[in-house]
Amino acid sequence: MKLNLESRNFRLFGPDETASNRLQAVYSVTPKMWEAELRPDDENLSHDGRVMEVLSEHLCQGWLEGYLLTGRHGLFSCYSHRRLNIQPACQVVEDYARTDRVAELPADLPCVAAGPQRILTPGSWLHRSRDKQESRNCARALAPDANTLLSVTDRCLRSRNYVNVIVAGKQQDWQWLNMDAAIQHCTAGAGIWHWAGNDDGDPDVVMACAGDVPTLETLAAVSILRRNLPDLKVRVVNVVDLMTLQSASEHPHGLDDDSFDALFTTNKPVIFAYHGYPWLIHRLTYRRRNHDNIHVRGYKEEGTTTTPFDMAS
Repeated sequence: MKLNLESRNFRLFGPDETASNRLQAVYSVTPKMWEAELRPDDENLSHDGRVMEVLSEHLCQGWLEGYLLTGRHGLFSCYSHRRLNIQPACQVVEDYARTDRVAELPADLPCVAAGPQRILTPGSWLHRSRDKQESRNCARALAPDANTLLSVTDRCLRSRNYVNVIVAGKQQDWQWLNMDAAIQHCTAGAGIWHWAGNDDGDPDVVMACAGDVPTLETLAAVSILRRNLPDLKVRVVNVVDLMTLQSASEHPHGLDDDSFDALFTTNKPVIFAYHGYPWLIHRLTYRRRNHDNIHVRGYKEEGTTTTPFDMAS
């Protein structure tokens, strides 16, 4: 935001949650936009602020889309567990993507400078929403720590003609990767964390994870396994971009079969920790050779829903 003060073509949007989402440092550079009378006891309000806040996710989403279509840039941050409000707003952006209004316009047209950038916190809500047929120009990124979040956000803000959804928690957490390793990991979209495992290239089991809390849970489980079963060869695979799980023929971010098999093997059990619906991981990986050995530990609606995918999980 500080670097953009001269250009003044970037805004932060959110439903009165900038501070609660731990983005309050932005107020040291620019306050909230406020058109009414300013009073002595007002905090972080200004007639020329770059932060747009109002307690309506729909309005924030409309502001962001309109702002982007004028050739400018923006980021929408929302605390995602307010489901009654954010779920309809996500429906709006899904409809926006599905119509391909961004993708079908000429790439050099000034009004398509960037696609909507969204941060949802904490990290478990997004994948509990109803599954929708998304545009190929959508991506979902789950950052396991602060450095990967910085790298993911940098890539999203530099992207064009994409709808980017970043899923991240807002509580203090462990820092797993230094900045260089985080950039390399996010560029690949998924990778083996050799420092966490002991498989030496031939694992007995693959412990996979996507998201900050599932990563913490997986690494805790791995530490228990390595302490109590030291002869068990464990591989840790962390996924930042869920679309890498799809075949390359289905999504531009998808790994080719050889790269996928190099991560998840062709015949070893895979325990996948994920806080969304388990069937989403199964849908993304059903074409893969080792799909039958992938067991997803995720969210089940009210603990009673039973489907073939749930039973397989």
